[in-house]
Amino acid sequence: MFREPLATFGLGSAQIELCEKFYRLVVEQNRVMNLTTLTEPQDFAVKHIIDSLSAWDESLLADVRHIADIGTGAGFPAIPLKIFRPQIRFTLIDSLNKRVEFLRRVVVALELDGVEVIHGRAEDLAKQKAFREQFDAVTARAVARLNVLAEYCLPFVRVGGKFIALKGKAYREELDEARATIKILGGGKVIVREVTLPDLDDSRAVLYVDKIKSTPNKFPRRENQIRTVKLGE
Repeated sequence: MFREPLATFGLGSAQIELCEKFYRLVVEQNRVMNLTTLTEPQDFAVKHIIDSLSAWDESLLADVRHIADIGTGAGFPAIPLKIFRPQIRFTLIDSLNKRVEFLRRVVVALELDGVEVIHGRAEDLAKQKAFREQFDAVTARAVARLNVLAEYCLPFVRVGGKFIALKGKAYREELDEARATIKILGGGKVIVREVTLPDLDDSRAVLYVDKIKSTPNKFPRRENQIRTVKLGE
């Protein structure tokens, strides 16, 4: 039941084998640290891997060469996207060193070239020249509400690039709440693409935010400010 939904999505046999190996690595590591509650093969394939792959839209991302995944956790959406589009470079960022160490082992085990895993907090790394506005696209999945997520992610996106947020059923409400914040941070047009996963009837979407101007230097703020004080208040 693991392979069928992935084959239906369009992955080749070699890509499915890599996804299956990734699944085994996550489940094994899950015994000693909390990476996911979804350990059944089909759940993992659909709700983690295909959900991650839903972020890719060739018509919007054809020119993307380097993606940062903020708050990558167990490697979603970055690892499935790397398997799906191996030519893309990825920088995975997470604040928990144990997850970073695990993902570095995953990169080696899957022989993924062009993947860097960084330990650090987004609000700190985004202030550094090596990371600030250096990426064609920045992804984030299941990290925070969109108004908070935008402040973590948009400082990493180059002008002309995209911030890509994978959101659940509250995406419309979150977008309405975040529009002013997105504008202050240098974001522009937002494209919303609704997503349907195999055998699921829940509502979810991928949001693509254009970066049209540089993020002001004072952003991102410290975590407690980002999460408690909305921009514009």
